[in-house]
Amino acid sequence: MANDLLAIGAIAWLAAAAIALCGRALVLSRVFLFAGALAALAAALLALPDGTAAVALPTRIAGSAVTFRIAPEAAWLFGFGLVPAALAAALSSPARNGQAGWLCGAALSLIGALGVFGIEDGAGFLIAWEIMSFGGAIMILSEKLSPAGEPVLFMLGLLEAGAIALLLGVALLAASAHSFAFASFAGAADLAAPLKIFVAVLLVIGFGAKLGLLPFYEWFPSAYGAGSGASGALLSGVVLNAAFYGLSRGLLDWAPNQDAGATSAIGIFIVIVAVLSAILTALYAFQEEDWRSLLSFSSAENAAIAVAMLGAALIFRGHAMPALASLAWTVSLLHLAAHALAKGGLFLTADAVYRATGRYGIVHTDLLRRSSWLFGLGTLFAAMSLAAMPPQAGFVSEWYMFETVFQGFRLDTLTSRLVMALAGAGLALTVAIGFATYIKVFGIGLLGRSAQKFPPVGAGYSAAIGLLGLGVLALAVGMPWWLDALQNAVATQFGTHAAGDMHDGLLLVPLTAKFAFISPTLLVVVMPLLALLPLALVLASRRFAVRRVPIWYGGFDQDPARASTTALTFSNALRTFYSFIYRPTLETTRDSGAAPHYFVKRLVFSHDVAPIFGPYLFAPLTRATCALADRFKALQSGNLNLYLALIGLILVIILALTLY
Repeated sequence: MANDLLAIGAIAWLAAAAIALCGRALVLSRVFLFAGALAALAAALLALPDGTAAVALPTRIAGSAVTFRIAPEAAWLFGFGLVPAALAAALSSPARNGQAGWLCGAALSLIGALGVFGIEDGAGFLIAWEIMSFGGAIMILSEKLSPAGEPVLFMLGLLEAGAIALLLGVALLAASAHSFAFASFAGAADLAAPLKIFVAVLLVIGFGAKLGLLPFYEWFPSAYGAGSGASGALLSGVVLNAAFYGLSRGLLDWAPNQDAGATSAIGIFIVIVAVLSAILTALYAFQEEDWRSLLSFSSAENAAIAVAMLGAALIFRGHAMPALASLAWTVSLLHLAAHALAKGGLFLTADAVYRATGRYGIVHTDLLRRSSWLFGLGTLFAAMSLAAMPPQAGFVSEWYMFETVFQGFRLDTLTSRLVMALAGAGLALTVAIGFATYIKVFGIGLLGRSAQKFPPVGAGYSAAIGLLGLGVLALAVGMPWWLDALQNAVATQFGTHAAGDMHDGLLLVPLTAKFAFISPTLLVVVMPLLALLPLALVLASRRFAVRRVPIWYGGFDQDPARASTTALTFSNALRTFYSFIYRPTLETTRDSGAAPHYFVKRLVFSHDVAPIFGPYLFAPLTRATCALADRFKALQSGNLNLYLALIGLILVIILALTLY
């Protein structure tokens, strides 16, 4: 049944892409896109907790049959990623032009993601991976919300660098296993330990390019910032989850794990890279003043947290601690599920802000007061989850994360214990910055009073955002039952029952209630009771007169617009403290026109933070590539004799390789 629904979803997406390419009946294309997402979502739910049966696809690649199967963890990640994707498909992009291109790109992204989650063959997997990337580029380019040519080229350049690393890693595993079938990769035990580590690094580079691990996160703000929130909901949900699933599969299933020392070394490397990525992306997210760019950095941050837990799972596996390894891996799945729902809700909020105000800037809009309660509830729950506030799902996953890291003292090597301790400190810093980031987003972007009266958020956006916010709460409250859905996945991967041991009735525990425990399920019942006390105080205060006095404003008349906190002033203290990372730039330009300089007509202030890897890594590579292209441009001379000579030389090389 689940496979039938997945087939229906794929056919619906193909129909949506085909109709969109025709440029007509775009409403029908949107219906197909939404219906396909619903069918695939139903299939993912039905696939839990056992996954789907393996089926042979009606196609062959390189003479080999292609097998398709959705594993339980793939169904988990795919299903939670599809929830915001379906709502984004229903609402579509807010861009006035380019709807056809956006629908086509969204359909291709979902088709590619389905292949990444299910194809059991290396060649087919790589094709699906490229389709997923290509669809994302089409979405952003078609919207034309801002100049997207250079950001998309930068994105594709880094993604293709990752794709080359992924291709090489898969080729090395296939050469060792003498097959492109994933089932044969783990048997490639003849790989030496250094080569195993090299393959793992290639996989981290390949999948990390889409996950936003350093240095690849620098394409996130420009590419996401050139598209809409609907594009961001797809890219940060189902596409990001697909990339993590590929990395998890590559490191836990494909790469041989017979060497405990190599496994631990790979885990230590991944934890270091992931924690550094999380810290840097959290710091840069805090400084952004555009909804899409801030949320994109936050997506990279949350992906890095999940990858850090994957690295911890490898460290525990290398030390023969399968229970703790399965705990860390399960936490990464929980974290990405919570992230997909909450981040999808805020990306759709960004589109709602754009439709109401005409821009994506994080400025005072007063939309929370002017819009429906469902919109406010959804945005509040989503922001609380991403800020790791109880009782939301983000709080649960990050509580589990710290409980996992704290158990690093059980490791028997100093290096591993030290790495886990430092990782805990780095993740604590990340979470603290994330908390401040979403206070800024919610407080300034939605609560801030504005002198300009913007229209309220529409009913469609309010319903979609409210549904996602309630979904975040439902994930947290139902965690004791959701964990049971991952039981078979954990048992297959690690041979333990850790998912079941992560709750004791309605209490959530890190394998044992003697270490620590929380209960969002009970907290949801207790919190309304605790709210009775402040409500009683509010009612009691009405019996006393409240004296209101104006705020002292330096002796001048009050100007709420000038006195209010902006995104810049809110984040300036941290920018100053971490100036060695941000390297902030401030520029003030005085426009005097034809008059002398002391008659100022306009004063222009601009500020920015400098990227770390752009000027020192990507810019030199760009210059080197341009220099090589300038040297080899003679090959494009148009001389037919030169082209024939090159073809003849290539034929001679091929013949020589064949014979010798």
